[in-house]
Amino acid sequence: MSDARAAITQAHHREWARVVAALTRKFGDLDIAEESTAEAFATAVERWPADGVPPNPGAWLTTTATRKAIDRIRREAKRDDKHEEARLVRDDDPPESLGAIDDDRLRLIFTCCHPALAVEARVALTLRLVGGLTVAEIARAFLVQETAMGQRITRAKAKIKTARIPYRVPSAEDLPARVTGVLAVLYLVFNEGYLASGPDTDTVRPGLTAEAIRLTRLIHTLLPEDGEVTGLLALMLLTEARRPARTSTTGDLVPLDEQNRGAWDPALIAEGHRLVRQRLATGIAPGRYQLLAAINAVHTSARDIRDTDWSQILALYTHLTSIDASPVVALNRAIALAELDGPEVALAAVDRLEPHLAHYHPYHATRADLLRRLGRTEPARAAYDKAIDLADNPAETTHLTRRRDQLG
Repeated sequence: MSDARAAITQAHHREWARVVAALTRKFGDLDIAEESTAEAFATAVERWPADGVPPNPGAWLTTTATRKAIDRIRREAKRDDKHEEARLVRDDDPPESLGAIDDDRLRLIFTCCHPALAVEARVALTLRLVGGLTVAEIARAFLVQETAMGQRITRAKAKIKTARIPYRVPSAEDLPARVTGVLAVLYLVFNEGYLASGPDTDTVRPGLTAEAIRLTRLIHTLLPEDGEVTGLLALMLLTEARRPARTSTTGDLVPLDEQNRGAWDPALIAEGHRLVRQRLATGIAPGRYQLLAAINAVHTSARDIRDTDWSQILALYTHLTSIDASPVVALNRAIALAELDGPEVALAAVDRLEPHLAHYHPYHATRADLLRRLGRTEPARAAYDKAIDLADNPAETTHLTRRRDQLG
């Protein structure tokens, strides 16, 4: 039973996007693809514990989902041509040629990220259909209510259907303009894998981070001169390099200042640094992802937390705020500011962000740490309590609780 459950979880991480994409290509309908895929996984939950895990879980899920889709079309068909459409679909249909990139999932991403959709809808829809995240997980990533996110995804799928948005990779001349939305999607997918937002998920979901990196590599191969594609790939690699040290043997979250840097992946760090240097050598003004990658390059260049070049990090965050004035960027800049000008100056900067980040647990965790450093124990405890109340990931909650309890 436990083996089957583990296999289903693994298959969901690895196969969800493949199955949804394959069914979208076959049937041209995102609702049918998503719902039939969900039904296939529900069938797996019923069958695999009793029948055993199939030798090829992905093929089993695709076949089962295809049959569910055909049954759905036949039940809902109102015209003969719909019956004919279902009759003509075969499990052994020859695969279509996808042109430059032979990957259905990438086609699915570009479909979900079509410019006819609002940027928020593109990201949310792709996280659901490609990343396989729940509506609740996506809502937390966007800091919005779950019902509002569900409505956003439903409207996006309806718009794709009514506007007849094609399921294909854009032409070469259209690609650069379409990449921005795709990068936003991949970054959120990566972040969800690096620290899962749900209370019932693993702390880290390597399948999601690996998928985000894989697809970003594909886009980098397609657009090697695009600075932001290179920057995002470097950012992911430098962040992923720290993953082995990010959790303890008991599954607790380990913050950057406590990590064993010897456990970081040197190959990923070397590749990430090379990409950052490659972009710097162009002399072209960096974008958001390139600046974030440069910040991570500084962090991963320090052999010890005490060797960190905080002045360079602060300068990079200051540059970043000029192109991305979000309160989250300002919060991260304040953390660097604390290392240079002290916690009192940083706390004043953080407190100004309260109207924007009142329900964002890292805001309260940052305040708690600054208050702790200032010796203000009771306000620090209250801030930790607020952060713990808002945090979803169990490992993060454990870490914050430990920090709070260390106050005495």
